Amino acid sequence: MATNMTALRIGNRDARRLWLASHGLAATPTGPLDVLGTIRRLGFVQLDSIQIVARAHHHILWSRNQNYRERKLDQLLAKDRAVFEHFTHDASVLPVEFYPVWTRQFRRHRERFQSKGWYKAAMDPDLRARLKARIAAEGPLCTSAFTSGETGPRAMWERPPHKVALDYMWHVGELATAHRRNFTKYYDLTERVIPKVYRDERLGDEEQIDRLCHSALDRLGFGSQGDIRRFWEATEVREVADWVARTPDLVEVEVEGADRSVTRALASPDIEARLAEAPAPTTRLRILNPFDPAVRDRNRLQRLFGFDYRNEIFVPAAQRIWGYYVFPLLEGDRFVGRIEAKADRKRGTLCVSQLWAEPRVRWTPARQAKLEAELERFARLAECTQVDWACAPCPA
Repeated sequence: MATNMTALRIGNRDARRLWLASHGLAATPTGPLDVLGTIRRLGFVQLDSIQIVARAHHHILWSRNQNYRERKLDQLLAKDRAVFEHFTHDASVLPVEFYPVWTRQFRRHRERFQSKGWYKAAMDPDLRARLKARIAAEGPLCTSAFTSGETGPRAMWERPPHKVALDYMWHVGELATAHRRNFTKYYDLTERVIPKVYRDERLGDEEQIDRLCHSALDRLGFGSQGDIRRFWEATEVREVADWVARTPDLVEVEVEGADRSVTRALASPDIEARLAEAPAPTTRLRILNPFDPAVRDRNRLQRLFGFDYRNEIFVPAAQRIWGYYVFPLLEGDRFVGRIEAKADRKRGTLCVSQLWAEPRVRWTPARQAKLEAELERFARLAECTQVDWACAPCPA
């Protein structure tokens, strides 16, 4: 990496503008729908089972284009085979052309599970062979299609051996997700899910690491070595450091935070052009998901935007500051508040239970009108036709 005498300084407003543009949140979320293109630009979309209004993966895609509907992702996975599922920092969907860059990740999982003694039940080759034989003969199956033949008590949280073995084979690439039904995963043989052209492409470890690091930095816009490593969670600290050392054209930058503090980071060679081309974000008020990639790193979110946000799903109810599932509210390049809402799909109603404005944000009638318009759009994603308020709007 080239060492500059003076690092490029990125002011806070420019940093926020580039961050939102890099994450597909600058443009108004309308126009022709290209779900696969969105996933490619983001790199991956995190999957989550919790459905408060819509599951996280659907909400994330809807935030980039509000013409999105839930069946679109299912089609890409189950019919088009344009995406595949695996583990980044969590369960995610990735573009299928990224599969050759992911093969060392399968090996890393295998080595980690074996070295740590995890998934002991999955180490039984006869059990794995029996499970795969049934899938080969019958087609995609979910865990409930199998039984382990166990008797007697089992320790709390201990899973049956067949579930452990199926999960292990999925992590190490022997099985793949064929489709999901009501979010239940159906396993199939990898060779029947991943197109042969991607299974046959062979890349060495160094090339895979290079692609992982380059693609992470490209999608981040700027980031530290830790940011680059954490993006995919598919490399080690040493591997990223070695990549930086052998990549001569990286640009050192200083990124100004919301509190005027400065953080050193790395950027791609075209950083100045990207800063110049990054558009001002839309002034539409937007409801983001807690698992949205733009807000996933809570420390960086606070550093860049001055927005102190924590997901309190796993916080005991009595200790929560906000609520179980609270959505950040983005307007332009500022986070102006947060909202707690839940969809009752049977009744066709989206209910708003709490609304908070950020400090020093004046909640004007115009801002309230923007929120109400966005809630109506959000309700349509959940196939709801009505928005009910169980709380008062924020005072102006």
